[in-house]
Amino acid sequence: MNQASSRPAGTTERRYRLLYKPLLFLACLVPLAWCVAGVLGLPVPSLLPDPQRKVLGILGHTSLNLLLLTLAVTPARQLTGNAHLLRLRRMLGVFAFCYALLHFITYVGAIQGFSWSAIIKDIVKRPYITIGFAALLMLLPLAVTSTNAMMRRLGRRWQKLHRLIYPIAIFGVWHYWWQVKKDIREPLIYAVLLALLLGWRLWRRQRRAT
Repeated sequence: MNQASSRPAGTTERRYRLLYKPLLFLACLVPLAWCVAGVLGLPVPSLLPDPQRKVLGILGHTSLNLLLLTLAVTPARQLTGNAHLLRLRRMLGVFAFCYALLHFITYVGAIQGFSWSAIIKDIVKRPYITIGFAALLMLLPLAVTSTNAMMRRLGRRWQKLHRLIYPIAIFGVWHYWWQVKKDIREPLIYAVLLALLLGWRLWRRQRRAT
């Protein structure tokens, strides 16, 4: 009886490990491959006429998308009862950090030419860059402690540390909102999605408390 009941769980676990996680990994690489193709001079019409700015935008958007997807895993698991979805959350979070780091490196190198005086002047003139940099710094400890070994080592402190994902996501949307000068429709969509994801958590917490 126990063996029979364990087979579906084992099959699902193997499916996530051997199929879903590799597919998610490849999907997360698609925006990067698109950017690399443009950097290598391949004909990528969507990156023209300013490939550097386009690549900067793609990397930033992808990082923000992955952050929201990371936050969406818990509500999806709670609504569907599928605990295996949590197996995908770590990969989404790590990729969100990688794209945020590449976004920053592109800004520092391709946009500012590693001119730190120009970067500092830009930070003073454009506070949204400061907010974005703060989000990247907060993402760093989450990426470093994303392994099972660090989870065991930190214990309960691990969960408290990884709650930084909430202000990080807020800063990420804020960074994007301040960057846009006129048409705020797209950052508004991100803000609404983030509000729903955070609001769901607050509602669940209040419901458990009553």
